[in-house]
Amino acid sequence: MKVKDKTIVVTGAGSGMGRALALGLVNRGARVAAVDLNENALNETVALAGGQRDNISVHVVNVTDRKAVEALPEAVIQAHNTVDGIINNAGIIQPFVRFNDLTYEAIERVMNVNLYGVIYMTKTFLPHLYKRPTAHIVNVSSMGGFFPVPGQTVYGASKAAVKLLSEGLYSELTETNIRVTVVFPGAIATNITQNSGVAIPAAGGSESSQSFPTTSAPDAAAIIINGMERDQFQVYVGNDAKMMNFLYRASPKRATRFMYSRMKGLLPK
Repeated sequence: MKVKDKTIVVTGAGSGMGRALALGLVNRGARVAAVDLNENALNETVALAGGQRDNISVHVVNVTDRKAVEALPEAVIQAHNTVDGIINNAGIIQPFVRFNDLTYEAIERVMNVNLYGVIYMTKTFLPHLYKRPTAHIVNVSSMGGFFPVPGQTVYGASKAAVKLLSEGLYSELTETNIRVTVVFPGAIATNITQNSGVAIPAAGGSESSQSFPTTSAPDAAAIIINGMERDQFQVYVGNDAKMMNFLYRASPKRATRFMYSRMKGLLPK
């Protein structure tokens, strides 16, 4: 779906990849309903749009609040008259600990934002998307959604669920006007750890973790929007995501051990 003159809802639009998506969309002639918990951050996104700022509306919504999400379409339509697509980008990571040491509070928080937020948004907006000549749903999963990352097991489970949810929707909506794209970002240069309330532990020892090269948020957003405009089924963002997809398909066990060797320095002993 070409985004020019379309209205796209973007969650997590106050910072990072969500902000880059909002700005990238308006630069291509789209109207954007920017959704985030942080009103100040949303206003910063609007300010960065410069001459396109009138094409962005601000919606302070917690995607884990189903009633608040269910009220969102009316607000978006009031601001832009229509809604043609949604990008479910909002997400958080978990503390870098083993599953045994993860609290139920942390587990529920990750699942509520990463999975139920996507479910609420998608189910709420679908009836409106059916009414459009063409429409699009973009769900942001993660490299961790197809490839296990130690210390991020529940995060990965939430993103794996987003992957299968998206692929199921793609299948169900094949003969409709709605297209579905699932996105697998690798390491993106954003402040997701700060927004998640998570500290990155210092890696130590001779077998400490090695960081992957990162993709900038604007570059990631451009890749995602291009994939949306091409109606791609899957979009891999970053050479790390592409490489790990190849390795995991070739040998899941060896790839899993490889990732552990890269990440174990971040895990508490």
